[in-house]
Amino acid sequence: MTDSVRTTVVVDAANCVGSVPDGWWRDRAGATRRLRDSIAPDDLRVALHLDATPLVVLVVEGRARGVESSDTVRVVDAPGSGDDRIVDVVEQITACGEGAVVVTADRGLQSRAVALGARTVGPRVVRSR
Repeated sequence: MTDSVRTTVVVDAANCVGSVPDGWWRDRAGATRRLRDSIAPDDLRVALHLDATPLVVLVVEGRARGVESSDTVRVVDAPGSGDDRIVDVVEQITACGEGAVVVTADRGLQSRAVALGARTVGPRVVRSR
């Protein structure tokens, strides 16, 4: 699929971090920083078959809140449910006529995102590096 509008990739940090049993539960913020630092927007452009490099938003919740944004990944804290904050972000994106891709393996969240017009992909797209 190619896109003709700006696309934002919205990453469910908790779901993606939890997809690899590497001891993340001992340091959720550290695991989230490692995930943030491993995300390469241009690699996502290629993997998702986009025409342009996407914006990337990493939604964090719980003990991972407070992780800083980087030059290439904007980090958004969820004050409560990460899923609800992701849905809010997707609503804002799609309301502007822009494209959204949500990275999660959570089937409930996938359904909510698709209902808003977003595309969904699994964590492997950001965890394969």
